[in-house]
Amino acid sequence: MSEAREIPGWTHVYSGKVRDLYRPADGADDRMLVVASDRVSAFDHVLSPGIPGKGALLTELSLWWFEQLAGADGGDPIANHLTGQAVPDEVAGRAMIVRSLEMLPIECVVRGYLTGSGWLEYRDSGTVCGIALPPGLQDGDRLPEPIYTPAYKAPLGEHDENISFERSVELVGPERAAQLRAASLSIYARAAASAESRGLILADTKFEFGVGDDGVLRLADEVLTSDSSRYWDLAAWRSGTTPKERMASFDKQIVRDWLSANWDRQGTPPELPAEIIDRTVARYRELLERMTA
Repeated sequence: MSEAREIPGWTHVYSGKVRDLYRPADGADDRMLVVASDRVSAFDHVLSPGIPGKGALLTELSLWWFEQLAGADGGDPIANHLTGQAVPDEVAGRAMIVRSLEMLPIECVVRGYLTGSGWLEYRDSGTVCGIALPPGLQDGDRLPEPIYTPAYKAPLGEHDENISFERSVELVGPERAAQLRAASLSIYARAAASAESRGLILADTKFEFGVGDDGVLRLADEVLTSDSSRYWDLAAWRSGTTPKERMASFDKQIVRDWLSANWDRQGTPPELPAEIIDRTVARYRELLERMTA
């Protein structure tokens, strides 16, 4: 993992798989600087090399979605962690200054379509994260209704763990767990409709939430980006006859597919070839352009 850059007025405190976090150098604890790097991760590993420009593309799309969900799309405002303050010039375009929150230890995953690890589980047992689904579904099929499948956020270097709703209740309490589920399903429905109006399918996504000193639940981290979501082309999905044709993706599925074909998930992942990097960044950019046009 590349080292975090030095930023005047800010002290680096943590690096995740993609983002670097900073606190004000004066010791204030009410806000943080979140910088999106060009690192790319898959299967819980940070890969090499990074994808040039990726951090800026993720940040621009996140900021657009935060604005939409705050009410720009005409819906009820969803509270988020943005402060609206200008970021330092050194990280302009790829950073956000946000409120300090107590981040909840749950990734709030919503699936509207059957694919990925969900498809593998369904093929074996007829369930996704323990939720029974109707028989006869195929890879890439739309689910009868979106399902909420939370995961426990593992520390860096460890694997995230799918958990039951009951386990999420044990982690955050019944009221907060129910609030997370309701908020996640509501945001997904809103975002999926917005994507569909632009010829895109939001197949699945994950949200993260935190709580500030005011007790308000706030949408945080990134939101509805190519890293945290699966987006497909709607026209291809309707006309495709194979999973590959149906799931023309605008996310890092290109990276996942290449890794699956060239790595057994043992030891250090191989370096990504230039062609995979170029294709991935092109799809990230196309998604941003189609959503925000």
